[in-house]
Amino acid sequence: MSKSLGDIERLYVAEHRRLERVAARKVGAVHAADVVHDVFTALWSRVRRDPADTDAVSPAYLTGATRFAAIDRYRSERRRAAALHRMTEEQYAAAPIPPDRILCARQNLGRLREAVAALPDRTRRVFLLNRVHHCTYDEIAAALGISYSSVEREIARALLACRSSVD
Repeated sequence: MSKSLGDIERLYVAEHRRLERVAARKVGAVHAADVVHDVFTALWSRVRRDPADTDAVSPAYLTGATRFAAIDRYRSERRRAAALHRMTEEQYAAAPIPPDRILCARQNLGRLREAVAALPDRTRRVFLLNRVHHCTYDEIAAALGISYSSVEREIARALLACRSSVD
């Protein structure tokens, strides 16, 4: 018997409760509906690709497919739980930052502040409006009465100054 997509939908309506009970024996009632949905999603995909591929779909086939899907989900949940159980506290937390990296970052930040302070007034204003206040180039151009390309040039100058101060 060939199944159309409508037949699959009717089969789902008729069988999903029974299949959820089958799946619940392995994965519990909480995950049973998900397992059945996964089985029918796979079946739906097969029907869309090749309608003749579903000639053997029967309640017995669906029961077997649901059992296998439930076992697969049960095993993957057990693997996930075991992996979480094996994790140590150090694996949960981010690694502490070494003091030398903190010092280097502070020095770079100081150099960046000096570089931004040394920029010409208009370049500094354009850069701060864009990078600190998150204004777009169009907004900056309108606010300062300059062209879009001037904003681009000022941002490029500021970025070059910042990059050279850190390098």
